[in-house]
Amino acid sequence: MKYHVPVLLNESIKGLSIKPEGTYVDLTFGGGGHSKLILEKLNSKGKLFSFDTDTDAIKNNPISQDNFELINSNFKFFDLYLKNKGIYEVDGILADLGMSSYQIDNSERGFSYKGDYMLDMRMNSEIDLSAEDILNDYDQKDLQNILFNYGDIKNSRFIAENIVYFRSSKRIKKNSDLIEILNKIFDKKVSFKFLSKLYQAIRIEVNDEINSLKEMLKKTINHLKNKGRLVIISYHSIEDRLVKNFINKSNFLPDYEKDLYGKKVEFFKRVNKKPLTPTFEEVKENPRSRSAKLRIGEKI
Repeated sequence: MKYHVPVLLNESIKGLSIKPEGTYVDLTFGGGGHSKLILEKLNSKGKLFSFDTDTDAIKNNPISQDNFELINSNFKFFDLYLKNKGIYEVDGILADLGMSSYQIDNSERGFSYKGDYMLDMRMNSEIDLSAEDILNDYDQKDLQNILFNYGDIKNSRFIAENIVYFRSSKRIKKNSDLIEILNKIFDKKVSFKFLSKLYQAIRIEVNDEINSLKEMLKKTINHLKNKGRLVIISYHSIEDRLVKNFINKSNFLPDYEKDLYGKKVEFFKRVNKKPLTPTFEEVKENPRSRSAKLRIGEKI
């Protein structure tokens, strides 16, 4: 099984505008595809620090170089690790927010609705909260909010209400348990598109993805050098909206904040006015790349 096929590889590395002697951060190592190409463009004085919360990614690391370090951590803590190394500013930060092919294809991780496996969905297997816990222990209102806010599921109240009803007689442990409930709720076989949205919503909650993304993005402001590049690949509208507003407006709202004198607070300028998307050829080769959007900001 190939660990991961990097998405928008050349476009994202070009977006970093790499200096051979610069210091760079890859916040989502995955299979190492982006990191490997960054290292090819660095000389012996250049440095790359990569992060991944998934211990499987750490174990599958294919790179061994003196100017490279791979750190097992959630990317929202990247600043702490860099400070510990005496590094306070870097020339570029890259994050590919998608899941690795390995995580999806490894059914035992519980990210896919295919197969009959435990409902897990933890990026970091050491955290306590799993998909099973959410489906069985969250109250109806919280379940409803998760499905609506993170999956854009319109009938989230109806679904949450029925999940609570069905779990009262049987704990929801496996993919098959959840899908059986959904099929009963709708009195028909639910679509793959619907399952993708529902699993996305639960996965985001399990891994606290939205709060982690916000925290990480805010930290990039103080850790990028002047004209340093921020390169982010997103895959669904929730995270892309946050990235778009952060790069375009320097906060998570659709408009700029203003200081006491009414002046716009700006930290970045857009490098690409519209997000870059995979070519037809890339989507054909790697269908999972089809929803990817690449946005690039330059620190000002």
